[in-house]
Amino acid sequence: MEALVEVQKFERAIHIMAMLLVGFGFLMVFVKQYGRSAITATYLLVSVALPLYFLKESVSAPAGPGGIMDRMILAEFAAASLLICAGAVLGRLKMNQYPLLGLLFVPAYALNEWVVLNGGLGLIAGKSVLDTGGSIVIHAFGALFGLGVAASMTTPAELEAPIECDETSDRYSLLGSMVLWVFWPSFCAALVAPADVPATAVNVILALCGSTLATYFATVRLRGKISAADIANAALAGGVAIGSCCDRAVPSAAFAIGIMAGIVSTFGFAFLQSRITRWTGKVDTCGVLYLHGLPGLLGGAAALFTVDGISAGAQLSGLVVTTLTAGLTGLLAGKVLSLFGRRAVPYTDSEEFEVEAADEAGEDVSETMVEPA
Repeated sequence: MEALVEVQKFERAIHIMAMLLVGFGFLMVFVKQYGRSAITATYLLVSVALPLYFLKESVSAPAGPGGIMDRMILAEFAAASLLICAGAVLGRLKMNQYPLLGLLFVPAYALNEWVVLNGGLGLIAGKSVLDTGGSIVIHAFGALFGLGVAASMTTPAELEAPIECDETSDRYSLLGSMVLWVFWPSFCAALVAPADVPATAVNVILALCGSTLATYFATVRLRGKISAADIANAALAGGVAIGSCCDRAVPSAAFAIGIMAGIVSTFGFAFLQSRITRWTGKVDTCGVLYLHGLPGLLGGAAALFTVDGISAGAQLSGLVVTTLTAGLTGLLAGKVLSLFGRRAVPYTDSEEFEVEAADEAGEDVSETMVEPA
């Protein structure tokens, strides 16, 4: 029986790997002239995060019998959070800075995971924060760390540079979104007890349905027409928000959480993003605050109203500790990264990749994104 459970975890781990490489990778190619770089950065970030998290586990907590797949899945969670973080500064790092970002991120992620989920430093009682699918420690942490990096690194030239997309880049981004949508139940159910996997998967699917429907109605209401960026991103917000209580919620609550997350995320992309960018002078390339940050915090808080018997104090403490740890370590990481130089021109492959002459000249027709995906 134990061997069968390990095989089932392996299958879910492969689903998560598809999310990391295909889902996140193609979601981030919405920047028209940065597609090669976005895919390559995805490869590099995943390839740094997985062994680095394994190294941390081998030093701090050697796996017991049957623990290898648990460690693999936890490493994939760290990689997912790192990819979320990188989305905030996508297109504005040199390629050799992405692995460095991973080296700076994973220890900070592991520290927050230890403090919030495992009682590290005695700040929060161990196992008292409900965050099965990582709304708090994966999504919110990755987004807020990335925003800290962006706050340290955004230059006036980057603030003024347009982020362009076209029909092809939008289609690839939507494809990445669909891959994430399909495999999100495996992500949230990766480490739950076998008996709870079916109910967890159903809750995640219903939450995704809720956010997808809410995104459609909200994008039409707020923009007048459908935005591909909203559909590709905010439709996934239900998967982010349901993570905390995915194995404990009832289906109706999961659907409602998805609807709320879709509305919050679409409102962020359609209304808040351009205003916050102008107000702060900082650029969040992929809008990670609106897909992962706000829905992640919403999901962590929603567990208080969805699940009986959890510690409100611990849950709120987990939200606060994650926010502070991510923001502060992200700011520090941005300062370190800035020591290794700046791109001459943001959001282009041609600075570091061999590209066709037509691509470099930008001869194909494109549209300029007012609010990046």
